[in-house]
Amino acid sequence: MVLARRGFHYGWVNLVAAAATMVATLPGRTQGLGLVTEPLLADWGMDRVLFATVNLWATLFGAILCLPVGRFTDRWGPRAVTAFVALGLGGAVVAMSQTRTLWALVALLTLTRALGQSALSVVSLALVGKWFARRLQLAMGIFALLVAIGFIGAFPAVGAAVVASGWRAAWLWVGISVLALGPVAWLLVRDRATSEDGDVEALASQPSDLTLEEALRTPAFWLFALASAAFGLVYSGIALFNQSILELRGFSAETYHRTLVVSTMTGLVCNFAAGWLGQRWPMQRLVGVGMGVLAASLAGLPLVRTALHVDLYAAAMGAAGGIVTVVFFSVWGQVFGRTHLGRIQGCAQATTVVASAVGPLLLAETLARTGSYDVLFFGLAGVVALLGAGSAVVPAPVRRGLLS
Repeated sequence: MVLARRGFHYGWVNLVAAAATMVATLPGRTQGLGLVTEPLLADWGMDRVLFATVNLWATLFGAILCLPVGRFTDRWGPRAVTAFVALGLGGAVVAMSQTRTLWALVALLTLTRALGQSALSVVSLALVGKWFARRLQLAMGIFALLVAIGFIGAFPAVGAAVVASGWRAAWLWVGISVLALGPVAWLLVRDRATSEDGDVEALASQPSDLTLEEALRTPAFWLFALASAAFGLVYSGIALFNQSILELRGFSAETYHRTLVVSTMTGLVCNFAAGWLGQRWPMQRLVGVGMGVLAASLAGLPLVRTALHVDLYAAAMGAAGGIVTVVFFSVWGQVFGRTHLGRIQGCAQATTVVASAVGPLLLAETLARTGSYDVLFFGLAGVVALLGAGSAVVPAPVRRGLLS
């Protein structure tokens, strides 16, 4: 309470805890699993197509958990759910590192997808969304920056551990690290502010907050959900096959590695820019800008010819990601309210997870059937552009009593 009397805003502690929680989803994400895919396949002697199929269904089944975990977060608060899910995910990763049967591997892979990419992502966003109102976009911009920094450090660290000690030893320590997050979250996280925190914006929810059913009946929900899903589909597919995409255009692996740096740095800058603009613009306008930049990058990718073109494409993808990420992180609490935030965010997250699972399959099938990714890129550019145009005509839900 001493910190409260000194005007301490406990929401910032929640924000840092939320960023750590999002980074802890690494073993349940495509990029995280990609760090152990090759040695795992070699260890098991597994066919690549079989593993891809298992991963697809694990991701789809895992998406189902987004819905109940959102409900649990609203009912029990993010503190208990964060601790419980972190313990579950950590245990699943530790068990996966020790598994010796194929069926156990499939079950544990599905569990890491469900608890990591789905459940822990939902509760991580709720940790911030249930505390901030007026400064939500700024908070989410900072949150996105911390998450990006966390992943930038975690990916090479885990990758180095896999090379040095093998995937099982590396995955064991990843699981132990995630397990440790459970008790830390229980000690540090708070579900809601009190009057002693001096945090008026995080006190009682507004009576005008929308329920999940009411949110689903609004065009705004589907605009934001489909925009986020479209980005998830594009990002997951390109992230998995980016090296192949550039090699087909005559570029080396070194060029691919440079694009990661360019897009990451651009994304970090745009996280802050989107957080700042989100306090001044309607969220529909911001998502429209993000969709416009994403459509331009997709349409331009088949036209890439030089190293400069590659850098421009990478910068555009990074900028779109920086904008859409902040929108996805902050829009649900701002537009629909915080009372049922877990349920609403969980439903939107499920849509994005499903799209992310389908993205790599679409790219692989397009390449197999046409010998190129270009047809799909042009088609996706058109779909994304339509979503951007829709942002200009879709109104925000009217909620009386919303904080200005």
